[in-house]
Amino acid sequence: MPTFQANGLATLIGSLPVNNHRDALSLIFNHTPDIPLWPQLPCNPQEGMLSQFIEGMPGIIEENERTYFNIQTPSFEQEMVAYFEKYLAACEDHNLLADSPFAVSRERAQGLFALKEALLEQKGLTAVKGQITGPFTLLTGLHDQEGRAAYYDPTIREMAIKGLALKAAWQVRFLKESGLPVLMFIDEPALAGLGSSAFISISLADIGQDLNEVIDAIHNNGGLAGVHVCANTDWDFLLSSNIEVLSFDAYSFFDKLAVYKEKLYAFLDRGGIIAWGGVPTSEKEQIDKESADSLVALWEKQYQQLVTPQWDLAKLLRQTLITPSCGTGSLPLPYANKVLELTRDVSLKLRGKYLS
Repeated sequence: MPTFQANGLATLIGSLPVNNHRDALSLIFNHTPDIPLWPQLPCNPQEGMLSQFIEGMPGIIEENERTYFNIQTPSFEQEMVAYFEKYLAACEDHNLLADSPFAVSRERAQGLFALKEALLEQKGLTAVKGQITGPFTLLTGLHDQEGRAAYYDPTIREMAIKGLALKAAWQVRFLKESGLPVLMFIDEPALAGLGSSAFISISLADIGQDLNEVIDAIHNNGGLAGVHVCANTDWDFLLSSNIEVLSFDAYSFFDKLAVYKEKLYAFLDRGGIIAWGGVPTSEKEQIDKESADSLVALWEKQYQQLVTPQWDLAKLLRQTLITPSCGTGSLPLPYANKVLELTRDVSLKLRGKYLS
């Protein structure tokens, strides 16, 4: 793995509420210059969580602003065989990824290509961040024409997991050309539904197996893997996984995570990083009332729960990233700007107080 230390640096979570990628990158480099990421713009329909990463997968139908899967078409079986042949070839030689169904196109991820070009002009960067929709979120968000989730169709499920794994591998290799460590976040908001009646028949073992396939692909290509969940979930499950970064909404759910102290210490002991999503994004009222000083005080109050003789606040901060609780794509631009300013300023204040 590339050498990387979090050191309380700031980075962002995906989406931004602007209309072009140049403006988005300007916001990113102005507020999180140490660890920039590529922006996802919800104003572009092809940059949604599902549409960005289903490209090239057989059985996917995109028509009339609707996306679904259909494996009953006359050409599906032939397309599936060709897809798996390309998968096996790319597994044997990752150099084939660039010209395969597992590369993400410029049309689907303009921000990714724009970031790659912008990195050539930037100096003094610490790392670069990418992101991909997680297998559980994609497979429970994609449905057939009758509304059945793709997770319950073994054919689509296998194709999607293997496709996501290689898309993650391709993205790590693409960003590694910058010469920087690559943090690859797997966005899994659907994991907030674990334990609910909607997913009662799904086992953690199966979810873990699918997630590990993507994590392994990231690791095998030299990236650091993180999982982002913007609500409460089974933290024991994630802390026991093979990720390097746990990204979560600390503003609303830190106490839920802190219950698992022993697992959290084990995660930190092996070098794990907490991406502290302590800057609120879900409620305008919360954004209005907070300042950098109030959020620094929140971090100190929360992390004080984790202090031990082995872990003081400075050492904990060295294994922490400062982030918004989620993306800002659904916020009005003035609120998104404040979230980015708070993220930057909280990081600077904490680093100045504990690491200088």
